[in-house]
Amino acid sequence: MTITTLLVANRGEIACRIFRTCRDLGITTVAVYSDADADALHVREADLAVRLPGAAPADTYLRGDLVVAAARAAGADAVHPGYGFLSENAAFAAAVQDAGLVWVGPPVKAIELMASKTRAKELMTGAGVPLLAPVDPATASEDDLPLLLKAAAGGGGRGMRIVRELDALPGELLAAAAEAASAFGDGEVFAEPYVERGRHVEVQVMADAHDTVWALGTRDCSLQRRHQKVIEEAPAPGLDEALRTRLHEAAVAAARAVGYRGAGTVEFLVSAEGRPYFLEMNTRLQVEHPVTEAVLGLDLVALQLRVAEGEPLPSPEPPQPSGHAVEARLYAEDPARDWQPQTGALLTLEVPEGPGLRLDTGYTGGDTIGVHYDPMIAKVIAHAPTRTEAVRLLARALERARIHGPVTNRDLLVRSLRHPDFAAARLDTGFYDRHLAELTAPAAGRDPVTAALAATLAEAVRGPEAVRGAEGGRGTAVATPAPARFGAWRNVPSGPQRKRYRSEPDGTEHEVAYRTPRTGVPEPHETPGTRVLAATPNHVTLEVDGVTRHFAVTAYADRVHVDATDGSYTFTALPRFTDPATHTAPGSLLAPMPGTVVRLAEGLAAGITVEAGQPLIWLEAMKMEHRILAPASGTLTALHAAPGHQVEVGALLAVVQEDPAATTPVPHPVPEETA
Repeated sequence: MTITTLLVANRGEIACRIFRTCRDLGITTVAVYSDADADALHVREADLAVRLPGAAPADTYLRGDLVVAAARAAGADAVHPGYGFLSENAAFAAAVQDAGLVWVGPPVKAIELMASKTRAKELMTGAGVPLLAPVDPATASEDDLPLLLKAAAGGGGRGMRIVRELDALPGELLAAAAEAASAFGDGEVFAEPYVERGRHVEVQVMADAHDTVWALGTRDCSLQRRHQKVIEEAPAPGLDEALRTRLHEAAVAAARAVGYRGAGTVEFLVSAEGRPYFLEMNTRLQVEHPVTEAVLGLDLVALQLRVAEGEPLPSPEPPQPSGHAVEARLYAEDPARDWQPQTGALLTLEVPEGPGLRLDTGYTGGDTIGVHYDPMIAKVIAHAPTRTEAVRLLARALERARIHGPVTNRDLLVRSLRHPDFAAARLDTGFYDRHLAELTAPAAGRDPVTAALAATLAEAVRGPEAVRGAEGGRGTAVATPAPARFGAWRNVPSGPQRKRYRSEPDGTEHEVAYRTPRTGVPEPHETPGTRVLAATPNHVTLEVDGVTRHFAVTAYADRVHVDATDGSYTFTALPRFTDPATHTAPGSLLAPMPGTVVRLAEGLAAGITVEAGQPLIWLEAMKMEHRILAPASGTLTALHAAPGHQVEVGALLAVVQEDPAATTPVPHPVPEETA
């Protein structure tokens, strides 16, 4: 059957990615969208769109009946599930086919067989695929430690726990089962040995209905935070040919064992000694598929559509790889604060274009990052002849990108790519456990003081005809009057003025001194070795110790973004005097982001005694659950949170009056994964 109209049962970046291939193939596209996504990029790019009433995933993108009805209403003849949501839901795949639509995915039976990790491991044993022997938690001993507890029905780090002490095993089993039941509707949990410093290596497979199965090379996805991938690359570096061959053969055997068709990924854990162990098979397209496309010159979505139409793969053997590709996931999150997700207006998103660079995103400047969905903004991919060149190209592209709005992990990505261990391909899943502190510490070579000076000069020359960017307005223009040009300082009698800024997100304060002579053009004060060469409301050129440096300055209300050669800076302009209204009572627990209160600690009420570090309130936002901890031991004097309450960032949730003789205060909330 020839596909003419395709509905993508997904949102954001993956929907936009699939639409791109459909346009190239002449296929009409249909989007589905929640109320929160009414103006999302994937809706704007689709030929047709159908509303799914509501905002929460459970009411919209996870409602298979509504998605099938949307496909029929729009006249679609095929459905592509993307990744996440319903992509590995066998019942949904069956419902699509029962409705007479083409399912762009594997057979229902293959999804069912791989849906449970425990059943999948039993099947792989019969197929000769290497795997870790399971451990019965009821009989586990000290010799079995450390153990990894995993949810049988899901992934993405939910329901996963590392157990290093036998006494902790019963409690961790209960916690993992509860989290798995909440996330996937199935509380089954299993245990296996935890491999220290293991690498996450996977093999992309593509199979048709004509007995052809391709193993499309390896990918390394070892750089992860909370068991979720951050940086991926292809081919996986540092594997000898024998190991690479073994992984390819095991992946093909796994695909054949379930009669697989379409795109899938077989994931392995490779020990430090080079022994591979089967983890799971993802019966869908992966987030990191672009690196495989880059090195093999393929369009995996086009191949998925071809196989779904019943056509054979183009040849019995896959193409040979060329070069190396690396992908970085750009998230709206703060790595220095327990990876807290961030929300708000994405005011600007501009990533450099050029040979070897690719941007996959579901956002443009002016869109809003909300609380309901994953905080990934975009994927940036670089392809070059060698790994060193690809890594360098990607790091520089991220560094030069203009990203204004919520805090992102951009700086972490750049520094990760340039870390000596990454450069030398010393990769394992504990990379961020060991290096996060140094990767989020203030970076050497950055000069926020000079960047703050550029922000001050740009503001000072911003004329009445200039328009400040308005938060949340897509395509907002900022007028640029003719540049003011300077030679050096002028000896004038006017006294210095001072401007204060707070660097975001680290909170460091900077003060800039300048003079405004009768010409009205500001000059730096107390800044030896610095000359102003040119300044407009949007661009400032300075000579610093004999080196000319350029700064792009964009202002949004009291927030200023400065993009420079050495990186990007975000400042909040501070008033001359502190506003007493900004102070909160000691012991106040404030919401770290917008979200929903999902539960309170048992028996929590005003007047009870709490211990430092005790979880009091659980707040859910952007697929993550955040525990709000007691900052100190004392008495809970006020409680304003209740289950189901929607709260804004900074909302007062509770107040703990500290007992001065009690324990050390706790610094901030701790997030944990949810569905």
